[in-house]
Amino acid sequence: MKKPTKAIIPVAGYGTRRLPLTKAVEKCMIPLLNRPIVDYIVQDCLKAGVTDIYFVVSGGSPQLKSYYETNPRLEAYLTKKGATEQLQAIKVPDGVRFHYIEQGEPNGTYGTTVPVWACRDEVKADESVLVIMGDQCLYRPDVVDLIKTVETQSTDAGMVAVPVPDDQVHYYGIVAFDEAKNFSHIVDKPALADAPSHLNNASIYLLPGTFWKFVLQDMERAHEPGDEYKITDVLNDFVAAKHTITVHEAKGTYLDCGNLEGWVEANNYMLEQTL
Repeated sequence: MKKPTKAIIPVAGYGTRRLPLTKAVEKCMIPLLNRPIVDYIVQDCLKAGVTDIYFVVSGGSPQLKSYYETNPRLEAYLTKKGATEQLQAIKVPDGVRFHYIEQGEPNGTYGTTVPVWACRDEVKADESVLVIMGDQCLYRPDVVDLIKTVETQSTDAGMVAVPVPDDQVHYYGIVAFDEAKNFSHIVDKPALADAPSHLNNASIYLLPGTFWKFVLQDMERAHEPGDEYKITDVLNDFVAAKHTITVHEAKGTYLDCGNLEGWVEANNYMLEQTL
């Protein structure tokens, strides 16, 4: 597999779990300390050598676009003040292109497969791509390690999983393994006694360009009204076709900012790291 130079970061949706704040603030732009959540993901991708980032957005996402655009007036003001550190903090990263793919209205389809499918024309069959959901991050860049793990194991794809304590296993999608210790499937919110492992799927994937046919297969599959199109179903189809997915156990701390409680805990944890 070629090293990825592209990343898909789905950030579309209303962020209903964070209302009323997300009525005015795009959910990926909610701050984790003094940076938006999504920027932690972006910085991890840049460390891994990504040069093209595809945000899957809805409603234009003007706040997200503004964050990754140059602000000449602000830069001139900070330059005049001699605020070098602040100036550096707002600089748009060099050597990376940001793309914005509009997901559009759901039309009865929703779920984690849908935004990935929106980027189907952006990744060629001989390329690889990172897919990272935009409402969580790891405090420590595990994307670099994920790529190295896939290279070392010589598998067709990779995913990041995070250890969770016994009393939280039933909240998550827990990874099950095959005999070769590669990904087999996800067991959703199992009781502790039924859990195949203590590893939560962190929704961070490294996928080959040939993965698209399995995404198409899921999008064309008959779903009952209200059913979610899940990227984990696509992973299951990929494995059923005799492809292999290695599981990289995260070394970083998983920060789930998709709900209020997780976001508060994430900010408290990050503050402790800076003190």
